[in-house]
Amino acid sequence: MNAIKTKTMTNFRWVMCALLFVATTVNYLDRQVLSLTWKDFIAPEFHWTDDNYGTITAVFSIVYAACMLFAGKFVDFMGTKKGYLWAIGVWSAGAVAHALCGWLTVQLEGYASAADMAAVQTGSAAALLIATTSVWLFVAARCVLALGEAGNFPAAIKVTAEYFPKKDRAFATSIFNAGASVGALAAPATIPLLAQYFKDLGIGGGWEMAFVIIGGLGFIWMGFWVFLYEKPEKSKYVNGAELVYIHQDDESPAVETKNEEKEPQISFLRCFTFRQTWSFITGKFFTDGVWWFYLFWAPAYFSDQYGYKSSSSEAIMLIFTLYAIVTVLSIYGGYLPKLFVEKKGMNPYSGRMLSMLIFAFFPLLALFAQPLGAYSAWWPAIIIGLAGAGHQAWSANLFSTIGDMFPKSTIATITGIGGMAGGIGSFLINKGAGALFTYSEAQGAAFSFLGFDGKEAGYMIIFCICAVAYLVGWVIMKALVPKYKPVVA
Repeated sequence: MNAIKTKTMTNFRWVMCALLFVATTVNYLDRQVLSLTWKDFIAPEFHWTDDNYGTITAVFSIVYAACMLFAGKFVDFMGTKKGYLWAIGVWSAGAVAHALCGWLTVQLEGYASAADMAAVQTGSAAALLIATTSVWLFVAARCVLALGEAGNFPAAIKVTAEYFPKKDRAFATSIFNAGASVGALAAPATIPLLAQYFKDLGIGGGWEMAFVIIGGLGFIWMGFWVFLYEKPEKSKYVNGAELVYIHQDDESPAVETKNEEKEPQISFLRCFTFRQTWSFITGKFFTDGVWWFYLFWAPAYFSDQYGYKSSSSEAIMLIFTLYAIVTVLSIYGGYLPKLFVEKKGMNPYSGRMLSMLIFAFFPLLALFAQPLGAYSAWWPAIIIGLAGAGHQAWSANLFSTIGDMFPKSTIATITGIGGMAGGIGSFLINKGAGALFTYSEAQGAAFSFLGFDGKEAGYMIIFCICAVAYLVGWVIMKALVPKYKPVVA
Protein backbone atom coordinates (compact mmCIF):
# COMPACT_ATOMS: atom_id res chain seq x y z
CA MET A 1 0.00 0.00 0.00
CA ASN A 2 2.87 2.38 0.74
CA ALA A 3 4.20 1.85 -2.76
CA ILE A 4 0.83 2.81 -4.17
CA LYS A 5 0.66 5.89 -2.01
CA THR A 6 4.10 7.12 -2.93
CA LYS A 7 3.97 6.27 -6.62
CA THR A 8 3.14 9.20 -8.89
CA MET A 9 -0.48 8.96 -9.95
CA THR A 10 -1.29 8.80 -13.65
CA ASN A 11 -3.96 11.12 -15.00
CA PHE A 12 -5.44 9.03 -17.78
CA ARG A 13 -8.94 9.80 -16.52
CA TRP A 14 -8.53 13.26 -18.04
CA VAL A 15 -7.66 11.72 -21.40
CA MET A 16 -11.02 9.94 -21.21
CA CYS A 17 -12.65 13.22 -20.30
CA ALA A 18 -10.99 14.80 -23.35
CA LEU A 19 -12.38 12.04 -25.59
CA LEU A 20 -15.86 12.64 -24.18
CA PHE A 21 -15.41 16.36 -24.79
CA VAL A 22 -14.54 15.78 -28.46
CA ALA A 23 -17.47 13.37 -28.93
CA THR A 24 -19.89 15.91 -27.43
CA THR A 25 -18.43 18.65 -29.62
CA VAL A 26 -19.00 16.53 -32.73
CA ASN A 27 -22.47 15.67 -31.45
CA TYR A 28 -23.50 19.31 -31.28
CA LEU A 29 -21.83 20.22 -34.55
CA ASP A 30 -23.97 17.58 -36.24
CA ARG A 31 -27.11 18.98 -34.62
CA GLN A 32 -26.27 22.53 -35.64
CA VAL A 33 -25.75 21.98 -39.38
CA LEU A 34 -29.48 22.10 -40.05
CA SER A 35 -30.21 25.10 -37.82
CA LEU A 36 -27.44 27.11 -39.53
CA THR A 37 -28.35 26.23 -43.11
CA TRP A 38 -32.14 25.89 -43.24
CA LYS A 39 -33.12 29.55 -43.24
CA ASP A 40 -30.78 30.84 -45.95
CA PHE A 41 -29.76 27.74 -47.94
CA ILE A 42 -32.38 25.00 -47.59
CA ALA A 43 -35.70 26.86 -47.11
CA PRO A 44 -35.56 28.76 -50.45
CA GLU A 45 -34.87 25.47 -52.26
CA PHE A 46 -37.76 23.59 -50.66
CA HIS A 47 -40.20 26.44 -49.83
CA TRP A 48 -40.10 25.79 -46.07
CA THR A 49 -41.91 27.84 -43.42
CA ASP A 50 -41.08 28.17 -39.72
CA ASP A 51 -43.74 25.54 -39.08
CA ASN A 52 -41.98 23.12 -41.45
CA TYR A 53 -38.69 23.59 -39.62
CA GLY A 54 -40.48 23.31 -36.27
CA THR A 55 -41.92 19.97 -37.38
CA ILE A 56 -38.46 18.61 -38.24
CA THR A 57 -36.92 19.71 -34.92
CA ALA A 58 -39.95 18.50 -32.98
CA VAL A 59 -39.92 15.03 -34.56
CA PHE A 60 -36.16 14.84 -33.93
CA SER A 61 -36.80 15.68 -30.28
CA ILE A 62 -39.55 13.09 -29.76
CA VAL A 63 -37.60 10.33 -31.56
CA TYR A 64 -34.54 11.28 -29.52
CA ALA A 65 -36.72 11.04 -26.41
CA ALA A 66 -38.02 7.59 -27.32
CA CYS A 67 -34.53 6.35 -28.17
CA MET A 68 -33.09 7.78 -24.94
CA LEU A 69 -35.53 5.64 -23.00
CA PHE A 70 -33.75 2.53 -24.24
CA ALA A 71 -30.30 3.88 -25.19
CA GLY A 72 -29.07 3.85 -21.62
CA LYS A 73 -30.18 0.26 -21.15
CA PHE A 74 -28.49 -0.61 -24.47
CA VAL A 75 -25.21 0.93 -23.30
CA ASP A 76 -25.43 -0.93 -19.97
CA PHE A 77 -26.14 -4.18 -21.87
CA MET A 78 -23.50 -3.79 -24.60
CA GLY A 79 -20.88 -2.31 -22.35
CA THR A 80 -19.42 1.17 -22.56
CA LYS A 81 -16.93 0.52 -25.36
CA LYS A 82 -19.25 -1.19 -27.87
CA GLY A 83 -22.27 0.89 -26.88
CA TYR A 84 -20.48 4.19 -27.54
CA LEU A 85 -19.12 2.92 -30.89
CA TRP A 86 -22.59 1.97 -32.06
CA ALA A 87 -23.98 5.33 -30.95
CA ILE A 88 -21.50 7.58 -32.73
CA GLY A 89 -21.40 5.37 -35.82
CA VAL A 90 -25.17 5.56 -36.28
CA TRP A 91 -25.44 9.29 -35.62
CA SER A 92 -22.57 10.09 -38.00
CA ALA A 93 -24.28 8.04 -40.73
CA GLY A 94 -27.52 9.91 -40.04
CA ALA A 95 -25.74 13.27 -40.25
CA VAL A 96 -24.24 12.43 -43.65
CA ALA A 97 -27.61 11.10 -44.87
CA HIS A 98 -29.09 14.64 -44.75
CA ALA A 99 -27.04 15.44 -47.86
CA LEU A 100 -29.15 13.01 -49.92
CA CYS A 101 -32.47 14.69 -49.11
CA GLY A 102 -32.19 17.30 -51.87
CA TRP A 103 -31.36 14.78 -54.59
CA LEU A 104 -34.15 12.46 -53.45
CA THR A 105 -36.70 15.31 -53.47
CA VAL A 106 -35.71 16.20 -57.04
CA GLN A 107 -36.13 12.57 -58.10
CA LEU A 108 -39.41 11.97 -56.30
CA GLU A 109 -41.03 15.20 -57.51
CA GLY A 110 -39.77 14.80 -61.07
CA TYR A 111 -37.79 18.04 -61.49
CA ALA A 112 -34.65 18.40 -63.55
CA SER A 113 -32.71 20.16 -60.79
CA ALA A 114 -32.94 21.83 -57.39
CA ALA A 115 -32.97 25.20 -59.18
CA ASP A 116 -36.18 24.20 -60.95
CA MET A 117 -37.77 23.38 -57.60
CA ALA A 118 -36.69 26.69 -56.12
CA ALA A 119 -38.22 28.51 -59.10
CA VAL A 120 -41.69 27.15 -58.34
CA GLN A 121 -44.08 29.89 -57.18
CA THR A 122 -44.12 30.17 -53.41
CA GLY A 123 -47.48 29.23 -51.92
CA SER A 124 -48.55 27.14 -54.92
CA ALA A 125 -49.71 23.54 -54.71
CA ALA A 126 -46.43 22.44 -56.29
CA ALA A 127 -44.42 24.36 -53.68
CA LEU A 128 -46.47 22.77 -50.89
CA LEU A 129 -45.80 19.31 -52.32
CA ILE A 130 -42.06 20.00 -52.57
CA ALA A 131 -42.01 21.25 -48.98
CA THR A 132 -43.95 18.24 -47.69
CA THR A 133 -41.76 15.68 -49.49
CA SER A 134 -38.49 17.32 -48.46
CA VAL A 135 -39.60 17.78 -44.84
CA TRP A 136 -40.30 14.08 -44.40
CA LEU A 137 -37.03 13.10 -46.06
CA PHE A 138 -35.18 15.35 -43.62
CA VAL A 139 -37.28 13.88 -40.81
CA ALA A 140 -36.10 10.39 -41.82
CA ALA A 141 -32.43 11.45 -41.76
CA ARG A 142 -33.05 13.27 -38.49
CA CYS A 143 -34.50 10.13 -36.95
CA VAL A 144 -31.31 8.18 -37.71
CA LEU A 145 -29.32 11.04 -36.18
CA ALA A 146 -31.55 10.96 -33.08
CA LEU A 147 -31.19 7.18 -32.74
CA GLY A 148 -27.40 7.44 -32.55
CA GLU A 149 -27.18 10.66 -30.54
CA ALA A 150 -29.42 9.17 -27.87
CA GLY A 151 -26.49 7.03 -26.79
CA ASN A 152 -24.00 9.86 -26.30
CA PHE A 153 -24.87 11.14 -22.85
CA PRO A 154 -25.74 7.76 -21.27
CA ALA A 155 -22.36 6.44 -22.41
CA ALA A 156 -20.48 9.61 -21.43
CA ILE A 157 -22.03 9.75 -17.95
CA LYS A 158 -21.21 6.06 -17.48
CA VAL A 159 -17.56 6.69 -18.43
CA THR A 160 -17.43 9.61 -15.98
CA ALA A 161 -18.73 7.39 -13.19
CA GLU A 162 -16.15 4.74 -14.10
CA TYR A 163 -13.16 7.09 -14.16
CA PHE A 164 -13.91 9.75 -11.51
CA PRO A 165 -14.76 9.79 -7.78
CA LYS A 166 -18.00 11.48 -6.78
CA LYS A 167 -16.41 14.77 -5.75
CA ASP A 168 -14.88 15.23 -9.22
CA ARG A 169 -17.77 14.02 -11.40
CA ALA A 170 -19.61 17.31 -11.73
CA PHE A 171 -16.39 19.06 -12.72
CA ALA A 172 -15.51 16.33 -15.22
CA THR A 173 -19.06 16.40 -16.57
CA SER A 174 -18.96 20.17 -16.93
CA ILE A 175 -15.72 19.85 -18.92
CA PHE A 176 -16.97 17.24 -21.39
CA ASN A 177 -20.40 18.87 -21.47
CA ALA A 178 -18.64 22.10 -22.48
CA GLY A 179 -18.17 20.28 -25.78
CA ALA A 180 -21.81 21.12 -26.46
CA SER A 181 -20.96 24.80 -26.16
CA VAL A 182 -17.74 24.45 -28.15
CA GLY A 183 -19.64 22.61 -30.88
CA ALA A 184 -22.26 25.32 -30.89
CA LEU A 185 -19.43 27.90 -30.85
CA ALA A 186 -17.53 26.37 -33.76
CA ALA A 187 -20.66 25.76 -35.80
CA PRO A 188 -21.56 29.35 -36.82
CA ALA A 189 -17.92 30.08 -37.63
CA THR A 190 -17.61 27.10 -39.96
CA ILE A 191 -20.88 25.63 -41.22
CA PRO A 192 -22.41 28.66 -43.04
CA LEU A 193 -19.03 29.42 -44.59
CA LEU A 194 -18.65 25.80 -45.72
CA ALA A 195 -22.13 25.88 -47.24
CA GLN A 196 -21.48 29.21 -48.98
CA TYR A 197 -18.07 28.02 -50.26
CA PHE A 198 -19.43 24.90 -51.91
CA LYS A 199 -22.46 26.80 -53.20
CA ASP A 200 -20.13 29.27 -54.89
CA LEU A 201 -18.26 26.30 -56.41
CA GLY A 202 -21.55 25.08 -57.84
CA ILE A 203 -21.60 21.86 -55.79
CA GLY A 204 -25.33 21.52 -55.15
CA GLY A 205 -26.80 24.09 -52.83
CA GLY A 206 -23.64 24.08 -50.73
CA TRP A 207 -25.46 22.82 -47.64
CA GLU A 208 -25.05 19.18 -48.70
CA MET A 209 -21.26 19.22 -48.32
CA ALA A 210 -21.60 20.85 -44.91
CA PHE A 211 -23.50 17.78 -43.73
CA VAL A 212 -20.98 15.39 -45.30
CA ILE A 213 -17.86 17.06 -43.85
CA ILE A 214 -19.22 17.62 -40.35
CA GLY A 215 -20.86 14.19 -40.24
CA GLY A 216 -17.58 12.51 -41.20
CA LEU A 217 -15.83 13.76 -38.03
CA GLY A 218 -17.57 11.10 -35.94
CA PHE A 219 -15.98 8.28 -37.91
CA ILE A 220 -12.52 9.69 -37.14
CA TRP A 221 -13.33 9.80 -33.40
CA MET A 222 -14.27 6.11 -33.45
CA GLY A 223 -10.68 5.17 -34.27
CA PHE A 224 -9.33 6.92 -31.17
CA TRP A 225 -12.01 5.34 -28.96
CA VAL A 226 -11.19 1.79 -30.11
CA PHE A 227 -7.53 2.13 -29.19
CA LEU A 228 -7.77 4.19 -25.99
CA TYR A 229 -10.82 3.07 -23.99
CA GLU A 230 -10.82 0.27 -21.44
CA LYS A 231 -12.31 0.19 -17.96
CA PRO A 232 -9.79 1.70 -15.52
CA GLU A 233 -9.14 -1.70 -13.92
CA LYS A 234 -8.07 -3.11 -17.30
CA SER A 235 -6.42 -0.03 -18.83
CA LYS A 236 -2.66 -0.16 -19.33
CA TYR A 237 -2.60 3.63 -18.95
CA VAL A 238 -3.99 3.66 -15.37
CA ASN A 239 -1.61 2.80 -12.52
CA GLY A 240 -2.47 1.62 -9.02
CA ALA A 241 -2.35 5.08 -7.47
CA GLU A 242 -4.87 6.48 -9.94
CA LEU A 243 -7.08 3.42 -9.48
CA VAL A 244 -7.17 3.98 -5.71
CA TYR A 245 -8.05 7.64 -6.31
CA ILE A 246 -10.87 6.66 -8.70
CA HIS A 247 -12.33 4.20 -6.20
CA GLN A 248 -11.95 6.40 -3.10
CA ASP A 249 -15.74 6.35 -2.52
CA ASP A 250 -15.86 2.56 -2.36
CA GLU A 251 -15.69 0.83 1.00
CA SER A 252 -13.32 -1.71 -0.45
CA PRO A 253 -11.70 -0.82 -3.77
CA ALA A 254 -10.21 -4.29 -4.15
CA VAL A 255 -13.56 -5.98 -3.73
CA GLU A 256 -15.22 -3.43 -6.01
CA THR A 257 -12.66 -4.07 -8.72
CA LYS A 258 -12.91 -7.86 -8.40
CA ASN A 259 -16.69 -8.02 -8.45
CA GLU A 260 -17.49 -5.05 -10.71
CA GLU A 261 -18.93 -7.23 -13.47
CA LYS A 262 -21.25 -8.89 -10.91
CA GLU A 263 -22.65 -5.62 -9.54
CA PRO A 264 -26.41 -6.06 -9.08
CA GLN A 265 -28.58 -4.40 -11.71
CA ILE A 266 -31.88 -2.60 -11.19
CA SER A 267 -34.53 -3.70 -13.66
CA PHE A 268 -35.77 -1.15 -16.17
CA LEU A 269 -39.31 -0.99 -14.75
CA ARG A 270 -38.10 -0.87 -11.14
CA CYS A 271 -36.15 2.32 -11.97
CA PHE A 272 -39.49 4.12 -12.19
CA THR A 273 -40.37 3.22 -8.59
CA PHE A 274 -37.69 5.53 -7.15
CA ARG A 275 -38.31 9.21 -6.34
CA GLN A 276 -34.69 9.85 -7.36
CA THR A 277 -35.54 8.75 -10.92
CA TRP A 278 -38.54 11.08 -11.07
CA SER A 279 -36.45 13.92 -9.71
CA PHE A 280 -34.01 13.50 -12.59
CA ILE A 281 -36.91 13.18 -15.06
CA THR A 282 -38.33 16.48 -13.78
CA GLY A 283 -35.03 18.31 -14.12
CA LYS A 284 -34.59 17.14 -17.71
CA PHE A 285 -38.21 17.68 -18.82
CA PHE A 286 -38.39 21.30 -17.70
CA THR A 287 -34.98 22.43 -18.92
CA ASP A 288 -33.67 20.46 -21.93
CA GLY A 289 -36.17 22.09 -24.27
CA VAL A 290 -34.87 25.54 -23.31
CA TRP A 291 -31.34 24.67 -24.39
CA TRP A 292 -32.53 23.06 -27.59
CA PHE A 293 -34.67 26.08 -28.40
CA TYR A 294 -31.63 28.35 -28.10
CA LEU A 295 -29.57 25.87 -30.13
CA PHE A 296 -32.07 25.36 -32.95
CA TRP A 297 -33.62 28.82 -33.19
CA ALA A 298 -30.89 31.36 -32.36
CA PRO A 299 -29.66 31.68 -35.99
CA ALA A 300 -33.25 32.09 -37.22
CA TYR A 301 -33.91 34.66 -34.47
CA PHE A 302 -31.12 36.95 -35.63
CA SER A 303 -32.24 36.46 -39.23
CA ASP A 304 -35.91 37.21 -38.46
CA GLN A 305 -35.39 40.09 -36.06
CA TYR A 306 -32.37 41.80 -37.57
CA GLY A 307 -32.09 40.50 -41.13
CA TYR A 308 -28.66 38.92 -40.62
CA LYS A 309 -28.08 36.02 -43.03
CA SER A 310 -26.40 33.06 -41.28
CA SER A 311 -23.29 33.33 -43.48
CA SER A 312 -22.94 37.09 -42.85
CA SER A 313 -20.14 38.36 -40.62
CA GLU A 314 -22.70 39.98 -38.27
CA ALA A 315 -24.59 36.73 -37.69
CA ILE A 316 -21.38 34.73 -37.26
CA MET A 317 -20.06 37.16 -34.65
CA LEU A 318 -23.37 37.28 -32.76
CA ILE A 319 -23.74 33.48 -32.57
CA PHE A 320 -20.03 33.07 -31.84
CA THR A 321 -20.22 35.56 -28.96
CA LEU A 322 -23.34 33.87 -27.61
CA TYR A 323 -21.70 30.46 -27.37
CA ALA A 324 -18.34 31.86 -26.28
CA ILE A 325 -20.09 33.14 -23.16
CA VAL A 326 -21.73 29.74 -22.69
CA THR A 327 -18.42 27.90 -23.12
CA VAL A 328 -16.32 30.03 -20.77
CA LEU A 329 -18.81 30.30 -17.93
CA SER A 330 -20.33 26.81 -18.01
CA ILE A 331 -17.07 25.09 -17.00
CA TYR A 332 -17.28 26.76 -13.58
CA GLY A 333 -20.65 25.09 -13.07
CA GLY A 334 -18.95 21.85 -12.14
CA TYR A 335 -16.41 23.55 -9.89
CA LEU A 336 -18.98 25.18 -7.59
CA PRO A 337 -20.30 21.97 -5.95
CA LYS A 338 -16.69 20.78 -5.57
CA LEU A 339 -16.09 23.99 -3.57
CA PHE A 340 -19.18 23.37 -1.43
CA VAL A 341 -18.10 19.78 -0.72
CA GLU A 342 -14.43 20.47 0.05
CA LYS A 343 -14.73 23.89 1.73
CA LYS A 344 -18.19 23.79 3.29
CA GLY A 345 -18.32 20.11 4.18
CA MET A 346 -21.57 19.40 2.28
CA ASN A 347 -22.37 15.99 0.88
CA PRO A 348 -22.16 15.90 -2.96
CA TYR A 349 -25.95 15.93 -3.47
CA SER A 350 -26.54 18.95 -1.22
CA GLY A 351 -23.69 20.80 -2.92
CA ARG A 352 -25.13 20.09 -6.36
CA MET A 353 -28.68 21.13 -5.44
CA LEU A 354 -27.46 24.42 -3.96
CA SER A 355 -25.40 25.03 -7.11
CA MET A 356 -28.39 24.22 -9.32
CA LEU A 357 -30.54 26.71 -7.41
CA ILE A 358 -27.96 29.42 -8.08
CA PHE A 359 -27.80 28.51 -11.77
CA ALA A 360 -31.60 28.41 -12.03
CA PHE A 361 -31.65 32.21 -11.67
CA PHE A 362 -29.44 32.79 -14.75
CA PRO A 363 -32.20 31.97 -17.30
CA LEU A 364 -34.40 34.72 -15.81
CA LEU A 365 -32.26 37.10 -17.84
CA ALA A 366 -34.11 35.87 -20.95
CA LEU A 367 -37.00 38.13 -19.90
CA PHE A 368 -34.89 41.08 -21.01
CA ALA A 369 -33.71 39.71 -24.37
CA GLN A 370 -36.55 41.17 -26.42
CA PRO A 371 -36.86 44.56 -24.67
CA LEU A 372 -33.11 45.26 -24.83
CA GLY A 373 -32.93 43.84 -28.35
CA ALA A 374 -34.69 47.00 -29.52
CA TYR A 375 -31.45 48.89 -28.86
CA SER A 376 -28.94 46.38 -30.27
CA ALA A 377 -28.74 42.76 -31.42
CA TRP A 378 -25.78 42.34 -29.09
CA TRP A 379 -28.02 42.48 -26.02
CA PRO A 380 -29.98 39.32 -26.87
CA ALA A 381 -26.73 37.59 -27.89
CA ILE A 382 -25.15 38.35 -24.50
CA ILE A 383 -28.31 37.57 -22.52
CA ILE A 384 -29.00 34.26 -24.28
CA GLY A 385 -25.33 33.40 -23.78
CA LEU A 386 -25.63 33.95 -20.02
CA ALA A 387 -28.87 31.96 -19.91
CA GLY A 388 -27.22 29.17 -21.89
CA ALA A 389 -24.24 29.15 -19.51
CA GLY A 390 -26.69 28.75 -16.66
CA HIS A 391 -28.24 25.78 -18.45
CA GLN A 392 -24.93 24.03 -19.08
CA ALA A 393 -23.83 24.51 -15.47
CA TRP A 394 -27.24 23.24 -14.31
CA SER A 395 -27.00 20.26 -16.68
CA ALA A 396 -23.52 19.21 -15.50
CA ASN A 397 -24.75 19.03 -11.91
CA LEU A 398 -28.04 17.40 -12.84
CA PHE A 399 -26.23 14.57 -14.63
CA SER A 400 -23.92 14.10 -11.66
CA THR A 401 -26.81 13.53 -9.25
CA ILE A 402 -27.30 10.14 -10.94
CA GLY A 403 -23.83 8.94 -9.96
CA ASP A 404 -24.43 10.22 -6.42
CA MET A 405 -27.52 8.08 -5.84
CA PHE A 406 -27.53 5.12 -8.28
CA PRO A 407 -25.12 2.16 -8.64
CA LYS A 408 -22.74 2.33 -11.63
CA SER A 409 -24.52 -0.55 -13.37
CA THR A 410 -27.69 1.55 -13.66
CA ILE A 411 -26.27 5.00 -14.47
CA ALA A 412 -26.67 4.77 -18.25
CA THR A 413 -30.24 3.49 -17.88
CA ILE A 414 -31.29 6.39 -15.64
CA THR A 415 -29.53 8.85 -17.94
CA GLY A 416 -31.53 7.45 -20.84
CA ILE A 417 -34.82 7.71 -18.98
CA GLY A 418 -34.10 11.34 -18.10
CA GLY A 419 -33.04 12.02 -21.67
CA MET A 420 -36.42 10.74 -22.83
CA ALA A 421 -38.13 13.27 -20.60
CA GLY A 422 -35.86 16.03 -21.90
CA GLY A 423 -36.67 15.03 -25.47
CA ILE A 424 -40.40 15.26 -24.79
CA GLY A 425 -39.92 18.74 -23.35
CA SER A 426 -37.86 19.67 -26.40
CA PHE A 427 -40.56 18.34 -28.74
CA LEU A 428 -43.18 20.51 -27.07
CA ILE A 429 -41.17 23.73 -27.15
CA ASN A 430 -39.79 23.31 -30.69
CA LYS A 431 -43.08 22.30 -32.30
CA GLY A 432 -44.91 24.94 -30.30
CA ALA A 433 -42.36 27.62 -31.23
CA GLY A 434 -42.54 26.82 -34.96
CA ALA A 435 -46.35 26.92 -35.00
CA LEU A 436 -46.42 30.06 -32.83
CA PHE A 437 -43.91 31.93 -35.01
CA THR A 438 -45.76 31.08 -38.25
CA TYR A 439 -49.11 32.09 -36.69
CA SER A 440 -47.88 35.30 -35.05
CA GLU A 441 -46.12 36.42 -38.23
CA ALA A 442 -49.33 35.91 -40.23
CA GLN A 443 -51.39 37.84 -37.64
CA GLY A 444 -49.04 40.82 -37.54
CA ALA A 445 -50.18 43.67 -35.30
CA ALA A 446 -53.34 41.72 -34.40
CA PHE A 447 -51.18 39.43 -32.23
CA SER A 448 -49.69 41.19 -29.18
CA PHE A 449 -47.90 40.21 -25.96
CA LEU A 450 -46.26 42.50 -23.39
CA GLY A 451 -45.97 45.38 -25.84
CA PHE A 452 -44.65 43.32 -28.77
CA ASP A 453 -46.55 42.57 -31.97
CA GLY A 454 -46.47 39.79 -34.54
CA LYS A 455 -43.48 37.47 -34.57
CA GLU A 456 -41.68 39.55 -31.92
CA ALA A 457 -44.56 38.75 -29.57
CA GLY A 458 -44.12 35.05 -30.36
CA TYR A 459 -40.46 35.19 -29.40
CA MET A 460 -41.30 37.06 -26.18
CA ILE A 461 -43.74 34.31 -25.15
CA ILE A 462 -41.11 31.61 -25.64
CA PHE A 463 -38.47 33.65 -23.79
CA CYS A 464 -40.83 33.94 -20.80
CA ILE A 465 -41.31 30.18 -20.70
CA CYS A 466 -37.55 29.61 -20.91
CA ALA A 467 -36.91 32.08 -18.09
CA VAL A 468 -38.96 30.35 -15.37
CA ALA A 469 -38.50 26.69 -16.37
CA TYR A 470 -35.43 26.06 -14.19
CA LEU A 471 -36.86 27.42 -10.95
CA VAL A 472 -40.04 25.39 -11.44
CA GLY A 473 -37.98 22.27 -12.13
CA TRP A 474 -35.73 22.82 -9.09
CA VAL A 475 -38.66 23.24 -6.69
CA ILE A 476 -40.25 19.97 -7.85
CA MET A 477 -36.90 18.13 -7.68
CA LYS A 478 -36.30 19.35 -4.13
CA ALA A 479 -39.79 18.25 -3.12
CA LEU A 480 -39.21 14.77 -4.53
CA VAL A 481 -35.74 14.25 -3.00
CA PRO A 482 -35.18 16.74 -0.15
CA LYS A 483 -31.99 15.04 1.14
CA TYR A 484 -29.24 12.76 -0.09
CA LYS A 485 -30.59 9.20 -0.29
CA PRO A 486 -28.68 6.61 -2.34
CA VAL A 487 -30.62 3.88 -4.14
CA VAL A 488 -29.81 0.31 -3.10
CA ALA A 489 -30.00 -2.34 -5.82
